[in-house]
Amino acid sequence: MMDKEKIEAGVRLILEGIGEDVNRPGLVETPSRIARMCEEVYGGMYQSAETHLSKQFDVANSDMVLEKDITFFSMCEHHLLPFFGKAHVAYIPDGKVAGLSKLARTVEVFARRAQLQEQMCVQIADAMAEYLHPKGVMVMIEAEHTCMTMRGVKKPGSRTVTTVTRGVFAEDANLREMFMQMVKL
Repeated sequence: MMDKEKIEAGVRLILEGIGEDVNRPGLVETPSRIARMCEEVYGGMYQSAETHLSKQFDVANSDMVLEKDITFFSMCEHHLLPFFGKAHVAYIPDGKVAGLSKLARTVEVFARRAQLQEQMCVQIADAMAEYLHPKGVMVMIEAEHTCMTMRGVKKPGSRTVTTVTRGVFAEDANLREMFMQMVKL
């Protein structure tokens, strides 16, 4: 689990490093607040997608299941600044489906970590493939990265889009196109 004391000490060092007085009234409790925030923002490090995806139901059909516009917030592992957006996840069942909320919870497991968007997209797809055993999986993530909007190149509003395909989605261009059309609806 997280070491709150180390986080608090680190925050104090950063504040001192930028020239702040860690004892001024507005900052006295900041290290503690940041430590509590870290439990929430990085809590996915201590969770497994298996917990969520193991709750499954038998089904006879094998049509695409798409959960789109799953809002997420994550932290760029390069700058520890937020990136946020929407995840769209789909799979073709092979006799079993997961509860719809479980797909959103799976996105949260991987979003609540120090993360790269490209890596998060792969982790979600691989977890769905591993625990649902579907015929195929496709994941698309659209996100704005504050490390690009508030510092560096400073281009607010720009979005990064990543996709990952597994199984029949990787093999069938028509299936990928159907996914894209459904996401646009």
